[in-house]
Amino acid sequence: MELEGVDDLFLHLVFAKLGPKDSAIAACVSRQFRSSASEDSLWKKFCNQDLNLTDPVDHLGNPIPSFKETYQVWRRAFGMYPWPLVKRVKRCWDRLKNWLSTNFPEALRTLRDGASEADIEELENVLKVKLPLPTRILYRFHNGQELKGGYVDSIRGFPLGLIGGYTFYGETVNVYLLPLRQVVFETKSIIRDVGFSRKSKFIVVASSSTFTEKVFFLNCASGQLFVGTAKLRDDGEMIPCVPGALINSVHECNTEQQQDAMLLWLEEHVRRLENGIIKLREIKNIRSISLFPEEPPLCSTAVTNGVRVRASAIFLPESTDILDSSGNHQFAYSIRMSLQDEGCIINGMIFNSCQLHLRHWKVRANDHVISIVDGEAVIGKFPLLKPGEEFVYESCSSLYSSVGSLEGSFTFVPGSLAYPEGSPFEVQVARFPLQVPTYIF
Repeated sequence: MELEGVDDLFLHLVFAKLGPKDSAIAACVSRQFRSSASEDSLWKKFCNQDLNLTDPVDHLGNPIPSFKETYQVWRRAFGMYPWPLVKRVKRCWDRLKNWLSTNFPEALRTLRDGASEADIEELENVLKVKLPLPTRILYRFHNGQELKGGYVDSIRGFPLGLIGGYTFYGETVNVYLLPLRQVVFETKSIIRDVGFSRKSKFIVVASSSTFTEKVFFLNCASGQLFVGTAKLRDDGEMIPCVPGALINSVHECNTEQQQDAMLLWLEEHVRRLENGIIKLREIKNIRSISLFPEEPPLCSTAVTNGVRVRASAIFLPESTDILDSSGNHQFAYSIRMSLQDEGCIINGMIFNSCQLHLRHWKVRANDHVISIVDGEAVIGKFPLLKPGEEFVYESCSSLYSSVGSLEGSFTFVPGSLAYPEGSPFEVQVARFPLQVPTYIF
């Protein structure tokens, strides 16, 4: 069959089965093939499949005249990188931005445009490092966050960090992604203050904006991500944040398996956001991402006589001293208690309120009870629960082990402490884990 005589509809069906590379090769066969391979609907499909694009735009969001040209622009912009890795990084950013757009648009607006190759090379020259390939591409799409509007205050700092944080005992942590210029500044400062060697391959990529110091370091040689402990300033002590066995080929272009800790870390964070494992929390009209887990098995739930208690904990690397002979692993825990709509039900009687009086905690390390705590109130408060309201409080606990648990009960009084309407009753707090996780945020 002569190529020029092939039906256009048949050619359309053939090209629909090809990928971008094969379509470009087939376009060299004949004028008719070149015409079919140039149809913009074909390249719209490729842009959607490879890059999840529904509009012809470049990686900075600038409009492009056609989808075919869009695909070419993207391939030129990222031609120095493995294409499967580029697609994977874009999927990670797209998923994060989709979640932010729906749930946390004010944080989405803090994302900076992508850095240029020149920007990245300048950082590498100044800090004498070579960024792992996945991290380079992450910065090409978005150059960290812009702390727009400055700090909210000296305690809460900048609440729009994409990694989020927690509050307990008046301390607040909220971690954001640093832009390249700040990576340079913070890395130089840490090297000077902590005493790292100038040949060190560590750079600062994320940190808390509050007075509570929490700093994340990327080892550009190995691709591992670390977080500083309580002994960071004294001994340069850090903990890895991602399972090392997952890190692979961080500087090799001749493979499709590259993944450094920075990309793995962000992908896991996005998964937790999408699955509702972590959510937004609002305090005094200020919203932020809370790292306290909201779903089992990391979050426990118990309902007793209409009182619902949810509980979970997070590891505090910045407060932990792993060189301490006693272990000294620090955890913060969050307790969320509420009264169900039907009220407090005791022996068939319904009460519209109940008030906490006593607390009872049992702390375990490696399944051995190491502490039993009894006392009045929680953080000095006696919460009065009513339907439709939730009382939340955070506290902390330390373990000599990296694995343990916490459970207990609260004693409530129907009505209120001042005007009790019945006998005190126990409300269960189901056991929840205290453990150093495989991914540390």
